[in-house]
Amino acid sequence: MCGVVGIVGKGPVNQDIYDALTVLQHRGQDAAGIVTVDGDRLHLRKDTGLVSQVFEQRHMQRLAGRMGIGHVRYPTAGTSSSAEAQPMYVNSPYGISLAHNGNLTNADDLVADVFRAELRHVNTESDSEILLNVFAHELDKLGAFVPGPEHIFEAISGVHARCSGAYAAVAMIMGGGIVGFRDPHGIRPLVYGCRDTRGGGEEYMIASESAALAVLGFEIMGDVGPGEAVYIDIEGRLHVQQCADEPSLTPCIFEHVYLARPDSIMDDISVHKARLRMGEKLADRILERFDKEGHEIDVVMPIPETSRTAAQPIAHRLDVKLREGFVKNRYVGRTFIMPGQNQRRKSVRQKLNAIDLEFNGKNVLLVEDSVVRGTTMQEIVQQAREAGARKVFVAVAAPPVRYPNVYGIDMPTATEFVAYNRTDDEVGSYLGADWLIYQSLDDLVDSAREGNRGINRFDCSVFDGDYVTGDIDDAYLERLSMDRNDESKQRRDAEVTEGPTVIELHNHA
Repeated sequence: MCGVVGIVGKGPVNQDIYDALTVLQHRGQDAAGIVTVDGDRLHLRKDTGLVSQVFEQRHMQRLAGRMGIGHVRYPTAGTSSSAEAQPMYVNSPYGISLAHNGNLTNADDLVADVFRAELRHVNTESDSEILLNVFAHELDKLGAFVPGPEHIFEAISGVHARCSGAYAAVAMIMGGGIVGFRDPHGIRPLVYGCRDTRGGGEEYMIASESAALAVLGFEIMGDVGPGEAVYIDIEGRLHVQQCADEPSLTPCIFEHVYLARPDSIMDDISVHKARLRMGEKLADRILERFDKEGHEIDVVMPIPETSRTAAQPIAHRLDVKLREGFVKNRYVGRTFIMPGQNQRRKSVRQKLNAIDLEFNGKNVLLVEDSVVRGTTMQEIVQQAREAGARKVFVAVAAPPVRYPNVYGIDMPTATEFVAYNRTDDEVGSYLGADWLIYQSLDDLVDSAREGNRGINRFDCSVFDGDYVTGDIDDAYLERLSMDRNDESKQRRDAEVTEGPTVIELHNHA
């Protein structure tokens, strides 16, 4: 889960890219980067940390130019270091920078091809650098002195033929323009739009979520389709072409559950409305379960912040009050991606604090969007009891997470999931709840599909283990497990010593 943005403007784009990255900050708090082009010179700044921490005024002043791309990252593959921060750059051909959201499932095979057959050196463990080199090679072998749209699209077709997995990317080509492209399954989101400069012509923007475009005043033109590429040349001309032989839209449903901002629209589906429907269907499940004896719920409380939308219709359907029972510290990151169990537990207490008055003597229904490891929810249930709740119930707006994500979300290994080898009742007991109820997968899919009936299938692999790319086997999952467990992550993080990256690159082509 990362955020990408690319802008071709009529004036300096550094501030707009910065602002867009702050809108996308929820998609990654590990690292941030911006690269711009000014004439024949590239300006790149990237480092670990939040957008506001990485870019100071002196950095922004150096990011000159009217074309650039940006990235916010949390580690999916590789280490949490500035060397892994994006955008990434290769000087041949032309000088190409790339920012990527997703994960290549055939990265090991690709890196061997890139090194042995194409004589390209990959300097990091990031699959994003592999994607960049594949694209660069496909463009290089066309031999164009100045690449046109036809060369760009042919190169993207070559990328689709070679790369498997999920990728929504923006790439900037010196002397050419910016291209955004999406894998043939459209697993990770990408949207584009334009903005009228009142006489100066139109500016174009590509980003991971529509909210970033809306905040900056860009009119949304549409989603980049599965297998499609959108190219804006340096003169501000827009070119769109399908580059895959058999595209099939199967977007990741976890975007609607948890990852995306509620004010975003993805593949014509309002994230906000999808979450409202999740709450409605979850309320119906609660009522069905307790139809005869009636529920005991006095108050519904969302766990800040993603679950608020689903909690509203639940309270309405159950005819009970909706209350905010927790105060959130907004400066603590998302806990399911933190590197160790002890750190996650400590972070939960720092992140959320209960308002005792709202809990004392009440039967409380806590609403959460999803439960992964269960560390956060276990601590929250304990906080509710300490605050005086008589009974604590838990409703989850998504089904149990039982399978690892291989398409760009750094979830833990299967054995670290709270639902691994446990029934729903056993999960509830583990969390310390009086009872727990999950959303059904059919209801979750219907909640999203109602926004766009043209989508026949979503990637629901974290819930059902059905991987849409068809290339995931037990051996792959075993390798993934070895790479993602807490011990491996802590060992890699201990080896990280790099500092920030501030680079200026001159193009001699």
